[in-house]
Amino acid sequence: MKVYLSLGSNLDDRVQNLRRALTLIELEGIRTLKISSFYETAPVSVPRQPWFMNCVAEVETRLSPPRLLKVTQRIEKDLGRDRRNLKGPRKIDIDILLCGGRILQMRDLTIPHRRMGERRFVLIPLREVADGLRHPVTGRTVPEMLALTPDESPVVWHCR
Repeated sequence: MKVYLSLGSNLDDRVQNLRRALTLIELEGIRTLKISSFYETAPVSVPRQPWFMNCVAEVETRLSPPRLLKVTQRIEKDLGRDRRNLKGPRKIDIDILLCGGRILQMRDLTIPHRRMGERRFVLIPLREVADGLRHPVTGRTVPEMLALTPDESPVVWHCR
């Protein structure tokens, strides 16, 4: 199944944190198909913290969405993520955006990610790896979702 993951980091060496997380994802047997450039963005929900480095990865896995969530949470923990501070500074944050065309609503997991269409820092790198992708609920393409998002913060291309 094709899955889209959003990765972000705003502590220590942010680029290295993203690269380490991507390596650990591969070591779990999850095949990386595409990785966007890295984008530097201002924090959105808690503004008084360091800026984030973000990217989106298109991956392929046979894991179920709940099992994939457990794997991503373990990777976050291994890289020093403290889940008690969900909105504050963090070494790594991995969100499952989309899993094929699946629509799931569980206690700990909603697919598609409920805030995906509101976040420029997700949509800009997602457009880079999957421009024609359609949201399974709204039917909107990534560029259409991006055109509807408020211009809440700058998203600056950083590196590939």
